Amino acid sequence: MEASIKQTPFGKLSSGAAIDLYTLTNASGMEARIATYGGIVVSLKVPDARGKLGDVVLGFDSLAEYEAGHPYFGAIIGRYGNRIAKGQFKLEGKPVQVTAAHGGHSLHGGKDGFDKKVWKATAAAAQDGAARLELHYVSADGEEGFPGALDCTVTYTLTEKNALDISYRATTDKATVVNLTNHSYFNLAGAGSGPILDHLLELKCQQYTDTDADLIPTGILAAVEGTPLDFREPVAVGKRIDQAGVPALVYGKGYDHNFVVQGPSGSLRLAARVTEPTSGRVMECLTTEPGIQLYTMNGDGPAISGKGGLKYERRGALCLETQHFPDSPNHAEFPSTVLRPGETYGSRTVYQFSVQR
Repeated sequence: MEASIKQTPFGKLSSGAAIDLYTLTNASGMEARIATYGGIVVSLKVPDARGKLGDVVLGFDSLAEYEAGHPYFGAIIGRYGNRIAKGQFKLEGKPVQVTAAHGGHSLHGGKDGFDKKVWKATAAAAQDGAARLELHYVSADGEEGFPGALDCTVTYTLTEKNALDISYRATTDKATVVNLTNHSYFNLAGAGSGPILDHLLELKCQQYTDTDADLIPTGILAAVEGTPLDFREPVAVGKRIDQAGVPALVYGKGYDHNFVVQGPSGSLRLAARVTEPTSGRVMECLTTEPGIQLYTMNGDGPAISGKGGLKYERRGALCLETQHFPDSPNHAEFPSTVLRPGETYGSRTVYQFSVQR
């Protein structure tokens, strides 16, 4: 089988903008479908231990369902992933106010972040058993309050070794802050198959960023040792998720924490490994980023009706969002998210799939 990439219409937004869906297939049959709306990973079909393909990311069948609103299923997140306290920070000594629409704080780039933008797609010729899609978007100076025109390129590569490789690049004409990521919700047993509490999770992280009740970092890097946030050895996600008397779990209603990835930031290294015992699927997350946000879909609302009419229940997926730390513009002690003219922002994350037999 040869790698391929196919473009099909995905419908039109209420604005009239036409959206395309690109299907990337590698030489072994793994498949990723990516929309030009939000750069959304609509589906990701991965083989299990018996070789059967199954869709492991949550999402919808139609563009209209995405436009109606969703919890960032599969989307590119920017200009700043995660939270900025009160949407305020100082940049080169000047105060900046960005959109604060989530409990009084900025979250995932504001009201109309990159997850709601139309990206221009360029499909590269499939080669070496891989398929590649390049998405481009220019965020205007002042969009959501962020200074500078930010020229962004996100490249999805479905490799011959069953990995979804995501690279990010950006330049600016004014000093700004940048923190890009992808917000896919993973269930390795198959999207809509129930809770992910039996998934075994390992994080290559000795610390996490302590937060207040609004999940805004206090500035303290807390040790995971002796806490239910210790995933240095594989542990079932649900084993300690509701452990009583732990403020961090109360604030997040479960896991919603940024962990500090071991090893030098900027180098591609293993950050997380997830194993699903029934299917045998294994996902490793490698990144150049200093942090990774573990989110276990803790919302208290009703189940979401997803692809094929399947129900996405509370804790029906987990996210592993690679990133710089939340609220970094307000913490000089955190790795900087500032990008200036003449500099290039670069980041890479790889979701590598295999099986455990």
